[in-house]
Amino acid sequence: MVDCMNKVMLHTAVSCWQPFLGLALVAIFIGSAFSCPTRCECSAQTKSVICHRKRLQSIPDGIPIETKVLDLSKNKLQAVNPDDFSTYTHLEELDLSGNIIGNVEPGAFSALLSMHSLSLKSNRIKLIPTGVFTGLSNLTLLDISDNKIVILLDYMFQDLHNLKSLEVGDNELVYISHRAFSGLLSLETLTLERCNLTVVPTEALSHLHNLVSLHMRQLSISILQPYSFKKLFRLRYLEIDNWPLLDVVPPNALHGLNLTTLSITNTNLSAFPYQALRHLPYLTHLNLSFCRISHIEGSMLRDLVRLRELHLVGAQLSYIEPYAFQGLRWLRVLNVSYNRLETLERAVFQTPETLEVLLIDNNPLVCDCRLMWILQKTHLFYFGEAQPECITPEGIRGKPFRDFKEPLLSYYVPCVKPKIRGNKTQTLIVDEGQPARLHCSAEGIPRPVVSWITPRRRQVTSKNNGRITVQTNGTLEIRISEVHDSGVYICLASNAAGNDTQSASLAVKSLGTSDRSLYANRTSQYSTDPNNTTANGTNLYNMTFGLDLKTILVSTAMGCFTFLGVVLFCFLLLFVWSRGKGKHKNNIDIEYVPRSNGAGAEGPEPAGPRRFNMKMI
Repeated sequence: MVDCMNKVMLHTAVSCWQPFLGLALVAIFIGSAFSCPTRCECSAQTKSVICHRKRLQSIPDGIPIETKVLDLSKNKLQAVNPDDFSTYTHLEELDLSGNIIGNVEPGAFSALLSMHSLSLKSNRIKLIPTGVFTGLSNLTLLDISDNKIVILLDYMFQDLHNLKSLEVGDNELVYISHRAFSGLLSLETLTLERCNLTVVPTEALSHLHNLVSLHMRQLSISILQPYSFKKLFRLRYLEIDNWPLLDVVPPNALHGLNLTTLSITNTNLSAFPYQALRHLPYLTHLNLSFCRISHIEGSMLRDLVRLRELHLVGAQLSYIEPYAFQGLRWLRVLNVSYNRLETLERAVFQTPETLEVLLIDNNPLVCDCRLMWILQKTHLFYFGEAQPECITPEGIRGKPFRDFKEPLLSYYVPCVKPKIRGNKTQTLIVDEGQPARLHCSAEGIPRPVVSWITPRRRQVTSKNNGRITVQTNGTLEIRISEVHDSGVYICLASNAAGNDTQSASLAVKSLGTSDRSLYANRTSQYSTDPNNTTANGTNLYNMTFGLDLKTILVSTAMGCFTFLGVVLFCFLLLFVWSRGKGKHKNNIDIEYVPRSNGAGAEGPEPAGPRRFNMKMI
């Protein structure tokens, strides 16, 4: 009975384990079938062969035909021929980077119809002839960076219809043919960096209609031509980095783009490219860091209605004017670290309450009432890892913003409303054509800004450089007075604590017509050129006498030339006459018949004509 039960149990156990034993035998068989080349590491599960840094000088023997991933990087392969990979039709990823490959034959990868990733990075390839990438219709990633390629030929990528990403950096590239990128119908990311390009390859790029991201770094391009990126309708991310020769972005350079992210960093830009950005209404991220931009003007960015982040780090930014971010209702991040800012006023922003990240560290901040709006709400802003600190006044030098307590802000942060010195109303009378100066000086903390309101309700500031301007000490200067300048002027002194006003009267006496002509030319120069300068910077006011003197000199010269011409003509006539002297008789005989004296004349009338002799002198 016991023997029978043992037999039944043994039979049951064998029946249960049979499927597992079968699977184990199949796994052992498959593992033994996926062979591996000497010195390489292989995985049957992923069907990969890793021969990284094995000092191989040729393709090793024994690579399984069903291999999908082949890594031959960091070896000593010198060339790629059509027969090298013709049997590995299942390959999906091939890494040939870090070798010494100098030649790739056309058709070298024609059998790899399933491959989607190819790396030829860090080799010695000088030229990739047309046909090298034939057959790679399913390739999505290609890296040919860090070689010695000088030129990209026409149609060299024409078979890569499904390519998504192309790396072409770190080459000796000097020219990209106009049709080099023809056929790249699906390309989304292109990187051109560290090569010898001196112009943007506009015509070549125009074939990339589906390009989304373009990275152009460390190039020697000095000029962006108008419409440099034409026909790139789907481009969303443009990076221009480390172009040390680029000093201006023309107004139409980015025209036609629908960018959401623009980065122009490490350049020689000295002015904010307002006009170039006007055509980018979908821009959400803007980075202009590490340049020479010194200030941001008011109301010049109002077209960027979707902007969320603005980065301007490590520039020479010293002032952001009130209303600089007027219209930017969605601005959430402002990064102006490592600049020369003394303050950041509340009036700069359209809606400062929506700001979330404010990075203003490493600036010489003056902690007065202009910064009060930030100090009162330090808990609402993220200042980054480096807290902003006060440089002045002396009592709170080096004090980080997080240490300010709101009840004591009025004690720490000085704030005094402007006060114009002297309350007497000025009255000034000048002759037409003479300069006029109306004085206005104010004190307060922070230092008040002085502007003037003219009788015609026009505001004049120190930024005006025409006939009427405001000097640094607050004085209104009218360089050449006119009759219509007469009236009441209002001096306006303002700071973050408030403002103060004072009026001044100006009377301009009219002159006669003859006297007015003495200064009419100078007045017209100021009215036609608000900056009063020529193209080369010469002041027009100082050129009046120079132009009159030049006219006199030209007139004198013309008179001299006319006189000399007459003298030369006379000498020419004398010369012609002297050449003919001696060839003709000097004596001329003239015969004539004298008139009759009438019938009553006395004496006989002589017969025949008379002769008269004349000698030429």
